[in-house]
Amino acid sequence: MGEFGEKSAACGTVCLKYLLFTFNCCFWLAGLAVMAVGIWTLALKSDYISLLASGTYLATAYILVVAGVVVMVTGALGCCATFKERRNLLRLYFGLLLIIFLLEIIAGVLAYVYYQQLNAELKENLKDTMTRRYHQLGHEGVTSAVDKLQQEFHCCGSNSSRDWQDSEWIRSGEADGRVVPDSCCKTVVPGCGRRDHASNIYKVEGGCITKLETFIQEHLRVIGAVGLGIACVQVFGMLFTCCLYKSLKLEHY
Repeated sequence: MGEFGEKSAACGTVCLKYLLFTFNCCFWLAGLAVMAVGIWTLALKSDYISLLASGTYLATAYILVVAGVVVMVTGALGCCATFKERRNLLRLYFGLLLIIFLLEIIAGVLAYVYYQQLNAELKENLKDTMTRRYHQLGHEGVTSAVDKLQQEFHCCGSNSSRDWQDSEWIRSGEADGRVVPDSCCKTVVPGCGRRDHASNIYKVEGGCITKLETFIQEHLRVIGAVGLGIACVQVFGMLFTCCLYKSLKLEHY
């Protein structure tokens, strides 16, 4: 009877090892995906970050990159700890899983909170940013972001093209007779911003605020879903780790 119990325990340990190994392979790939989403946000989708007053959007992306790197390292450590049956490594592995879990929960919560605040922030700050910093010395990033925003989203001004009448760019005389930037034009040619007419420029209801808000909200949904989704999967990893640790402890005694 005792021999049967020992064999059952050994069989259970082997099953747990393979379950945890499979989980770690999937976990490593998930870490790669998390890191990719973070890098994608920073490298390809960060053009408009200079137009945002809050650093929350940027913070969520950095958290995902860090979490992705740690996930990949942890996945490799988990495979090593599983097959070497080292309880000290399993403890370290569990601790790292817990840290990653908390990081991804934080990223998901930040994305959700910022999602709720985004509309108010854009209404409060976007017009001021565009009219005060566009084509001003030291704000080349804002100028580039505004031009790209207006061209990509086919809009002009934060709320409407009339916003540009209050801009420092117009007042300074640098506009050279333009009433809106050339990036407002449907067909961009030098000086096309001199004619403020619907046939020449984009006159979109709600201006660029609505377009930028929709764009960022879509990416916040991706960041939040990835962070919370991987965090939920990690619960199983922590459960498998606890079971294997307990099984190895029983075998030891």
